[in-house]
Amino acid sequence: MLKATDMSADTNRSIWLTAFLWLAVVVVALAVRPALPVDETRYLAVAWDMWRERHYLVPHLNGETYSHKPPLLFWLMTAGWHVFGVNDWWPRLVAPLFGLGSLMLTLRLAERLWPDKAKIAEMAPVLLFGALFWTLFSTLTMFDMMLAFFTLAALLGLMAARDGGYRGFVIAGIAMGFGVLAKGPAIFLHVLPVALSAPWWLPGIVKSRWYAGTALAVLITVAFALVWAVPAGIAGGEAYRDAIFWGQSAGRIVKSFAHARPFWWYAAVLPGLVLPWLIWPPLWRAARRFGQITPDGGVRMCLVWFGTAFVAFSLISGKQLHYLLPEFPALALLAARLLAHDDDTDQAPSRWDLWLPGGVAMLAGGVLMVARYLPLSGRSADLVAESQSVWGVLLLAAGAMAVMSRGRTRTEQMARLAAISAFAVLALHLMAAPILAKRYDLAPLARFLAAAQANGKEIAYFGKYHGQFHFLGRMSRPVTTIGLKKDDEAEFLKAHPGGLVASRYRTLPTNAVPLFTHVYRNYTYAVWSAAAMIAHPGLGERR
Repeated sequence: MLKATDMSADTNRSIWLTAFLWLAVVVVALAVRPALPVDETRYLAVAWDMWRERHYLVPHLNGETYSHKPPLLFWLMTAGWHVFGVNDWWPRLVAPLFGLGSLMLTLRLAERLWPDKAKIAEMAPVLLFGALFWTLFSTLTMFDMMLAFFTLAALLGLMAARDGGYRGFVIAGIAMGFGVLAKGPAIFLHVLPVALSAPWWLPGIVKSRWYAGTALAVLITVAFALVWAVPAGIAGGEAYRDAIFWGQSAGRIVKSFAHARPFWWYAAVLPGLVLPWLIWPPLWRAARRFGQITPDGGVRMCLVWFGTAFVAFSLISGKQLHYLLPEFPALALLAARLLAHDDDTDQAPSRWDLWLPGGVAMLAGGVLMVARYLPLSGRSADLVAESQSVWGVLLLAAGAMAVMSRGRTRTEQMARLAAISAFAVLALHLMAAPILAKRYDLAPLARFLAAAQANGKEIAYFGKYHGQFHFLGRMSRPVTTIGLKKDDEAEFLKAHPGGLVASRYRTLPTNAVPLFTHVYRNYTYAVWSAAAMIAHPGLGERR
C-alpha cells in the first residue's frame, strides 16, 4: 500500500516560501486597502449585526434576515471578536487564512496522489500561489477561498477512503458539510463529480463499497447542513426558509440573477488569470507530453475536478471570475505533474526560461512607473495622476531578479515567478493606496451617520442599501430605505422631521446645501436634513 512520503527539505522550503509571500501580500493589503464596498462592507455589516444583536442562528443585514450566504464566515468573524475584541483586521483576515490553508492542503493532496513523486508536492503550492488571480484573491474577504479549502479537505477524505474503510468518506462528508455552511450546495459541484468518476481515475476499487461510501458522505453533508438550516429556517420565517432551501441552490442555477456572460467567457479570461505560468517556456515544453501522463490516476482526477466545474459554470449564464477559484488547485497539481514528468526536471534549468515572464514583468513595471507621463485622457489620466506610480519599481525589480538569476532548480525558477505575482499585487496596492483612501473608504461618511444616529436622529438611505455604513460606523440601529416604494419618502420625512437622508449622485444637486459630502469612486454621497428634503422635493433622487 502506497503511503505519502515524509516532507523533504525542498518541500519544507516550498512551504516557507509560499507562507512568506502570502504573509507579505496579506499584511500590505490589510494595511493600505479599506474594506471595499459593496461586498466586503456588506459581509462586515452582517457579522456586525450578528455580534450586536446576537443573531447567531439567522444572519441579518440592516435588521432584516440575510439569506444570500450561509453563516460560517460570519460565525468565524464574530468568534474572533470574542477573542480579540471588535476590530477591523480580524474579519478581513479570516478568508485569507483559508487561502493559506488551501496552499497547505494542495501540498498534502499532491503527496497523497503521487506519494513516490516528491517534486510534485514541492512545486504545487508555489504554482498555486504564483497564479496571479489566486495571489490577488488571497487578500479579499469573500467566500470562495473557504470553498476551495473545504473542497480540498473533502478530496483528501476521498484519498483516505481509497485505502479501505469508511473513515475517509466521513471526513469528506464533514468537509462538504462545512462547505455548505461556507457557500451553500455549490460544494457538491466541486467534489461529487470526482467521487462519482472514481472507477476511471482510481481503478481497482470495489465499486459497491465506494458508491455506498459516497452516499454516506452525501448523507453526512446534508445532515450536517440541516443541523443549522432547519432551526434557522424555523426561526427566520417562511421567506427566509424558502430562500435558504431553494434560492441558494437550484434557484441560482435555473435563473441567474446577475453577471450574465456568454458561454465562452471563462475560456477567454482564464489564460490571464494564470499568469505568469502561461508565458513560462518550461510549462509549454512539458505540456507537449500531456498525452503521456493521462493514464495517471491523479491526472485523471484533476481533469474531472477542473473540467466538470469549468463546463458547468460555462453553461450557467451568471459568471464571476471567483466561481472557478476552487479549481485552481487542480490546475496547479496538473502543472506540477507535467513538470515532474519533464525529462529535464532534474537537470540545471536554462536561465533563458525566465527571460520571457521576467521581461514582461519588467516592461509592465516600467510602464507603471512612467504612466503619469503618457498621453492619457479621461478617467485613466485621473487615476494615474492620483496613484503612486513609483511603486511600479517593485514589479520591475521582481522581473529583473528573475531575468538576472539562473535558479539552480526548477522550483527555484518557479519561486522567482511566484515572487513576480506577489510583487505585482504589492505594487498594485501601494500604487492605488491614495486612490483607495480617497475614493473607496466610506469610513468618514459612516462615522458621520453613526454620530448622528447616536444623537437620536433617524437615518434614511435613498435607494437600495447594502449595509456599507453599518460596520464602518459601528451603527447601532437599522437604516431606513426610501425611494423604493411609493410614498415611502414622504412617510419617513413626516415621521422624522429631524432625520437625515443619505443619497448618491453622479452630479450633485446645487439647489440645496448638504450637511456632509463624501466622494466614492465617480460618485458623491450627500447627507441632507429632512427639512432640506421637504423644501426641495426630489432632492434625493439619483442624477
